[in-house]
Amino acid sequence: MFEILPNWHPVFVHFTIALLLAAAFLFFVAALVPARSWSGACRAAAYWDLWLGAAITFATVAAGIYAFNTVRHDEPAHLAMADHRNWALATASVWWLVALWSVFLYRRKRVPPLPFLAALAVAAGLLLVTAWKGGELVYGHGLGVQALPVDGTAGHDHDDPGDPGHHDDPGAAGHGP
Repeated sequence: MFEILPNWHPVFVHFTIALLLAAAFLFFVAALVPARSWSGACRAAAYWDLWLGAAITFATVAAGIYAFNTVRHDEPAHLAMADHRNWALATASVWWLVALWSVFLYRRKRVPPLPFLAALAVAAGLLLVTAWKGGELVYGHGLGVQALPVDGTAGHDHDDPGDPGHHDDPGAAGHGP
């Protein structure tokens, strides 16, 4: 399994995205229903998700820089990689600032105020744009993936359900469990 990974960036980045977006979601849930008995638990989980996500982001950024310098690519992909890198560095910086702000709020036992929630919304938006740009690198430029098989099995048509190699046919040749 590990031999297919050109680097560890894809592993770390998915933890970063999941933890940080979960933190933002939980902070908003806690803010929207502050009178509920479970609101405090949502906020506690949000803090932990934010802090873990911010910590893992250091590894994500380091692995991303390594990928930037080692993954084979052409000139159009290089321009897209530089754009993704710039968005990622700005996005990570914003999340780290939000995480530091959250430590201040937590230590003073303050409920996160509206400006904090606004900063979370901006940070989440930045994260989604950065993730989109990372996805374009993989799915648009084919970076960090192995080539399709060259034995002729890679080019079957997905539009023909009668095709014996179609994915919707459980008995299709070459598509077993």
